Amino acid sequence: MDITIHSSFLPHIDPDASVAFYRDALGFEVRDDVEYEGMRWVTVGPVGQPGISIVLEPPAADPGITDDEHDLIVEMMAKGTYAGILLATTDLDVAFAELQSAGAEIVQEPIDQGYGVRDCAVRDPAGNMIRIQEVR
Repeated sequence: MDITIHSSFLPHIDPDASVAFYRDALGFEVRDDVEYEGMRWVTVGPVGQPGISIVLEPPAADPGITDDEHDLIVEMMAKGTYAGILLATTDLDVAFAELQSAGAEIVQEPIDQGYGVRDCAVRDPAGNMIRIQEVR
C-alpha cells in the first residue's frame, strides 16, 4: 500500500489573520483560497513541498455541527485545546526567533524535552497549537 499524508485541516476564525501567520511568519505559500456560502477555505504549505498542505477551514464548515457544538469548538480554539500540528525544522533557534519577531503568540520557548526532542510551541491566530520540533 502506498499512502501519504496530503492535507491536514486546522480551523480558523479570521482567514486573513491566518494567511498572514502561515505565509508571513512561517514562510508557507498560499496554494488555494476558496469562498463558498460565506465561508472561506485557504490551503497553505511549505515551499518546495507541494504534496503536503494544511487546509485552514471555518469551524462551522460541517453542516452537522449544532450551534452549541460550534460554540464549544470556538471556545476550545481560544484556549488552544481544539487542534494543533507538529512541524519540524533543522534550526529551532532561528525558526523561533523569526516567529517571535513576527509577533507570534509564544506558548513555550525552545527547550530540551525529557523524552528526547527539542521543541517550542506557539499559537496561530485561531488559537491552534503549533509545536515545532528540531530534527537533527
